Amino acid sequence: MKKLSLLFILFLFLSCGKTETTNQTATQTDSVNASPVEKQRVYVSADWVKSVIDGNQPQSSNYVILEASWGEPSADYKNAHIPGALHINTDLIEEPNYWNVRTPEEIEQVMKDFGISKDTAVIIYGEPSPAARVALTFLWAGVEEVHILDGNLKAWTDMGYATSNNAEKAAPIEDVGVTVPAHPEYIISLPEQIIEKQKDPNFKLVSIRSWDEFIGKISGYSYIEKVGEPKGAVWGRDEFDYVDDNGKVISIDEAQEIWNEWGVTKDNEISFYCGTGWRAAIPFLIAYQEGWTNVTLFDGGWYVWQMNPELPIQLGDPRTNN
Repeated sequence: MKKLSLLFILFLFLSCGKTETTNQTATQTDSVNASPVEKQRVYVSADWVKSVIDGNQPQSSNYVILEASWGEPSADYKNAHIPGALHINTDLIEEPNYWNVRTPEEIEQVMKDFGISKDTAVIIYGEPSPAARVALTFLWAGVEEVHILDGNLKAWTDMGYATSNNAEKAAPIEDVGVTVPAHPEYIISLPEQIIEKQKDPNFKLVSIRSWDEFIGKISGYSYIEKVGEPKGAVWGRDEFDYVDDNGKVISIDEAQEIWNEWGVTKDNEISFYCGTGWRAAIPFLIAYQEGWTNVTLFDGGWYVWQMNPELPIQLGDPRTNN
C-alpha cells in the first residue's frame, strides 16, 4: 500500500510538471480573443494585435502590420518582427527638401504598394515618434482605421508572443478607395498658414521639443544651424514626456496637465510642431483618439520656419523674456 502511494505521488508530480510546460508554450501559441477597440482608438495593446492576427476581430479580414523606422530594414527587424509585419521606411512618406509629408499622389502610391486601402486596418509599431509620424500620415490620407502597438515590440515580447524572421512581402492593390488626402485639415504645411492662424488669440502653437531647444540654447538637429522658435510659440515639452518607462503613451488627462502649464486647453485651436513633424505627432494622436477636433500638426516646424530670415522668432522663455 505504501509503494502504491509513492507511485501515485510520483505520477502527480510528473503530471504537474507537464502542465506547467504546456502553459508556458500556450502563452505564445494559444489564440487570443481580446476586447474590440473603436476605429478611432490609435494606441492599442499587444493582446488586441495578437487577436487580430488570430482571426478573432472584425479587422482580421483586412489588416496590414507595419514596422516603422528610418532607412532600410534593420538587423533587429530582420531577426525578430511581429509575424507578417512589413518594414516601412519613413523616407517613403516624407519629401527630402522640407521633410514634410509627400504629395497626395506619392502617398497614394505608398498605400497601393503596401496593400492599404481606406478600409484596411493599419497596425503600426516602432519607436514612438516614427510610428506616430506614419500613423498620422495615413489618417491624413484617408485610412479610416490606424492603430499603433502601445509600447512597441517590447509590449509584444513581454506577453511571450512569438516573433518571426521571415522575409515578408506586401500584397499591392490597384485602388485605395479614397481621394488622398481625405483629411487635409489634420496638417498645416507652411509658416504663412501659421502666421494667419496666430491672428486669432484662441490659437496656440505648441512646441514639442526639449527646453534647451525651446529657449534657443541648441537647435536640436545636426542639419539645422539656427536656434529659436516661431514667435508666439508655447512649450508642450518633449517626446518622452508623453510616454512612460515602458514606452506606452500617457493618458489625455496627463497630457492636459502638461498643456495646462502654458494655458493650453481643449477650448483652444491647437497646432503641435517640433523640428520636422515626428515628435509632435504623438500629442496630436493622443488628442485625436479622444475625439478632439481642434488639433493639427504644423508639418514644417522649426526646420521650415528658420529657412526664411524674415519670419519672426523668439529666444528665451517668452513668459519672462529671458
